[in-house]
Amino acid sequence: MTAPDFKQAYKTIMDDHFTPRLEISFVDGDSRQTLVYEKASWCIDGVNKGLRYGENPGQEAALYRLVNGNLALGEVQTMQPGRYLVSDVELLQSGKHPGKTNITDVDSALNIMRYLMDKPCAVIVKHNNPCGVALGDCAAEAYRRANAADMLAAFGGAIVLNRPVDQDTAELIAQNYAEVVAAPAFAEKALAVFARKKNLRVMRIANIGRLAEYACQRVVDFKALVDGGLVAQWSFVPQTRQPEHLVPAQATYKGREYKINRSPTPREYEDLIFGWLVECGVTSNSVIYVKDGATVGIGTGEQERVGVAEIARDKAYRKLADRLCREQHGLPYNNLQDPAIKAELDAEAARQRGGLPGACMISDAFFPFRDGVDVGLREGVTSVIQPGGSERDFETIEACNEADAAMVFTGQRCFRH
Repeated sequence: MTAPDFKQAYKTIMDDHFTPRLEISFVDGDSRQTLVYEKASWCIDGVNKGLRYGENPGQEAALYRLVNGNLALGEVQTMQPGRYLVSDVELLQSGKHPGKTNITDVDSALNIMRYLMDKPCAVIVKHNNPCGVALGDCAAEAYRRANAADMLAAFGGAIVLNRPVDQDTAELIAQNYAEVVAAPAFAEKALAVFARKKNLRVMRIANIGRLAEYACQRVVDFKALVDGGLVAQWSFVPQTRQPEHLVPAQATYKGREYKINRSPTPREYEDLIFGWLVECGVTSNSVIYVKDGATVGIGTGEQERVGVAEIARDKAYRKLADRLCREQHGLPYNNLQDPAIKAELDAEAARQRGGLPGACMISDAFFPFRDGVDVGLREGVTSVIQPGGSERDFETIEACNEADAAMVFTGQRCFRH
């Protein structure tokens, strides 16, 4: 009996029976507001097709762009038709049609990047969560720093930059395997570099240059339920995007007032805001650490806060050991066979405490107890940002005061569920 070729499943181009147009109406008595969408497709190797397949081979999928209709519910309006980003990408190179995960990973990157347009920024996403996010003086530096944050997770990810990609940036990207590179523009020499990667999808999204205009824009977010039902909500917009929006941590417990002793330094304020805006694009329940405009450790989607703080800490240690191994020995830590060298790398990562001293700790929801924030403080974290609002906020305030760490409240939770 011939063994089945499981690899072939990933080469499949699924038929899809989704209609060319989609309409969604919101009805209140005689009033009707309808959003009109049309299906996107690309012609690749003579095949005119939309998405290759959905989340997995065997799942049909379609990408629709909003072409008509203006929805206003209460005082909130949805994104206006025709303001396309990822729903109308220009494929400069593809090799094969994109799949649903390619599109949603790029969208997740843009969701973070829209708040970080003042400086060159790179966001690398895998499975809808960032592997690394960083700012830099140029696109190449931003990418290098984002990639260095987690080189292992970045393998096969979607890379999005908010500045044109030049040859130097392309050469750095080409050293690794990526599924997608998206940017507002690409130099001809950069495209020549990418041509060596025949299945790399190169997406030009011209409106990335105007992405800051989308920072406060909302869309209707739909979630399908197992019975075919839908939950509809307005998409999330963070209210805290400037230092002046932050509140020094304070709380009242059993009639006693608790206040944070130290305010953040200017550098800490920059990292706190940067980290909070990145955190808004991470799957909840999450904790991340950032330092000098780059992520250090990202913990995503856990069920309890102290656990996810520990996961982010442990990843910071492991990723630093991996980075040191690549720099010193030219191969990933996991491929290193010599236990003595591994022990040396582990010891150096421990000596540097994962790069966490001086970092900022970011939590998408309040700490119910001080044990979560203590995880970061023990590693040398010097500032914390969180929504506040726990009955035991006084505990985290005391913990930060004991460590001479600053802590600020946003007053807004940023779950991404």
